Amino acid sequence: MELYPAIDIRDGGAVRLAQGDFDRQSDYGDPVELALRFAASGAPWLHVVDLDAARSGHPVNRATVLAIAAAVDVPVETGGGVRGEADVAELLDGGVARVIVGTAALDDPGLVRRAAAAYPGRVALGVDYRWTADGRTEVAVRGWEEGSGRTVGELLDASDGAGLAAVIVTSIERDGMLTGPDLNGLAAVLGSTDVPVIASGGVASVGDIEALAALEVDIAGVAPRRLLGAITGKALVDGRMTVEEAVAACARSV
Repeated sequence: MELYPAIDIRDGGAVRLAQGDFDRQSDYGDPVELALRFAASGAPWLHVVDLDAARSGHPVNRATVLAIAAAVDVPVETGGGVRGEADVAELLDGGVARVIVGTAALDDPGLVRRAAAAYPGRVALGVDYRWTADGRTEVAVRGWEEGSGRTVGELLDASDGAGLAAVIVTSIERDGMLTGPDLNGLAAVLGSTDVPVIASGGVASVGDIEALAALEVDIAGVAPRRLLGAITGKALVDGRMTVEEAVAACARSV
């Protein structure tokens, strides 16, 4: 399992939101400087999200995203405001290693397949969910401000065979809350898709990283399924653990 330090960008600055709420924001300065700090500490990847673009569809912070990709010597995956092939091409041709398609996967179901075919191994599906009162995992869209009426399983089924590099699964209720990852929800995803899974939301400590690294789902006839990666942001910028400690915890999954 690999570590993906998270950098969320709003109005040009690095921020963290609590449960995706734009009114509950913490500020962390220049996103390029934060990226350089994470990379220098040994991060194998960076996970960068343009929050303004995720909400509005307009690539407000795209220049900053591309500046991060140019500044660091580790691969960058990014999402937020990726609504069509032109967005995918601009980001990947601009130096980003992997593009995450979220809202557009529901608005234009064929986009993920077209993009993945055009850029093999470089397109991921972003699946952000909330648990509903009746026990379903509803996918949220447009910066997490709208429910889609679709479950995580339904979105994964619709993307089956698309040739995705990964699916990035975020528990919205846990994101930025430091309450621990949704291990049950992640196990269900691991058991329902053969696409590599990256977990996001709730990581607060080295112990949480170790729990994600140890998560394993047995499927008859195939090797046990484990997570490809873990995303964490607030725990790193608040000093609850270092990048070095988190990378070491990931390595213990080998």
